Amino acid sequence: MLIVEDENDLSALIADYARHAGYQAHIISDGQAALLHIKVQAPDFIVLDLMLPGLDGLNLCQEVRRFSQVPILMLTAKVEEVDRLLGLEAGADDYLCKPFSPRELMARIKAILRRSEPKDAASNPSYDISFNVDEAAQTITLKGKTLDLTRSEYLILRTFIAHPGQVFSRMQLLDRLSQDNFNVTDRAIDSHIKNLRKKLELILPEIQAIHSIYGLGYRFDYHD
Repeated sequence: MLIVEDENDLSALIADYARHAGYQAHIISDGQAALLHIKVQAPDFIVLDLMLPGLDGLNLCQEVRRFSQVPILMLTAKVEEVDRLLGLEAGADDYLCKPFSPRELMARIKAILRRSEPKDAASNPSYDISFNVDEAAQTITLKGKTLDLTRSEYLILRTFIAHPGQVFSRMQLLDRLSQDNFNVTDRAIDSHIKNLRKKLELILPEIQAIHSIYGLGYRFDYHD
């Protein structure tokens, strides 16, 4: 685990908790130095502070996402929603505001790592086994049944299926629709999500596949 944090006491505390939880922890306090380190020695997980010397956390996260999908949890003293969304849009998997409980941090790290673990197709079918996306026909089939989707619903569900477990803000989902020249607002996303849930529930009764994440957006989680 790589901890990129310029507050020495905090980085040392995080490292202590990480080692106690069974992780190897390495600390770097400069963003530019961290980027060079990641390119040479890829970590299994990154705890990343937003405000850093050399290269700030947002830009570092964006640079890392150019060549790696390593799980990233971003830390910041800023609490505004727009700052949380910026972190997620930069590619972070989760976001934690200071001050925070080290135990909560460890719990979130474990949850992210569980989501990123490869699944055994024999015992726990993966998303692409359950869902069949036909790009040519612009259709999505679930358990052998073709979902009756609008174009916008198709684009949103296709995005979810391709990134299970990832939180998407309304703006991120809106961008997927905007690329197709759709004239929609961010609040229209809520309506599309509501309709998608109803259509999925027809085939997956009593299972909620699309989860609302308060203040952040939506996450897609489904297993047979």
